[in-house]
Amino acid sequence: MVPARTLLALDAAGASCSVALWSGGRVVARRFSAMARGQSERLVPMVGAVMAEWGGAFSDLDAIAVTTGPGGFTGVRIGLATARGLALARGLPVIGITTFEVVAAAADPAERAGRQVVAAIDSKRAAVFLQVFDGDLVAAGPPAEVPAADLLSALPPGPLVLTGDAAVQVSDALAAAGRADFVVAAAAGPADAALLAA
Repeated sequence: MVPARTLLALDAAGASCSVALWSGGRVVARRFSAMARGQSERLVPMVGAVMAEWGGAFSDLDAIAVTTGPGGFTGVRIGLATARGLALARGLPVIGITTFEVVAAAADPAERAGRQVVAAIDSKRAAVFLQVFDGDLVAAGPPAEVPAADLLSALPPGPLVLTGDAAVQVSDALAAAGRADFVVAAAAGPADAALLAA
C-alpha cells in the first residue's frame, strides 16, 4: 500500500493494537494484540519490540505509516500522536492510511476476483462504518456511517467480499435478507499494521 523501502507501521484505531516493520519487500517484524482497550500502554512497547527484532535503527527508516481511522477516538489519537512524535524526533515523513484501506487489503486477490470489497468497521454504536472498493482496492464510493437499519440499502448489488471487524455483522444481515452473493474474507477482522506496511 505504501511506496517506502523501509517502513514502520502502527495501528491502534480499532479492536487491536499492532506494529509492523516492512523492509526488503516484506514484513520482517510484527506484533499484534487483539484488545478493546489498553492501546496506550501497549503501542510504544510494541514499537520497541519490533525495532529490536528487526535490528535496525530509526535512522534506517524511510517513513512511518499510521491508520487515521475511523475507529475509537482514543485509539486513533494514540496512534497518530505516537507516529507524529517518532517522526518529528527523527525527521521522518508520516503516511496516513484510512482504516478502510487497511482492512480492505485483508481480502486477498483470489477473494476479490469478480467482487466488490466491503470494508466494514464496528462503530461501537448502532451503526457500521462502511466503504466499498473495487476488486483492485480502488474506492468505489465515499466512506459512510450507516445505521444498522439501513445496512442492506447501503450495500451495492452483485458479488461482494466482506472484510473488517464488522464483516460478520454485515454477513448476517445479508444472509437474513436472502442474499447469497457474498463471502467473508478469510483474514477479515480488525486492522493489522502488517497490511498497512505492505
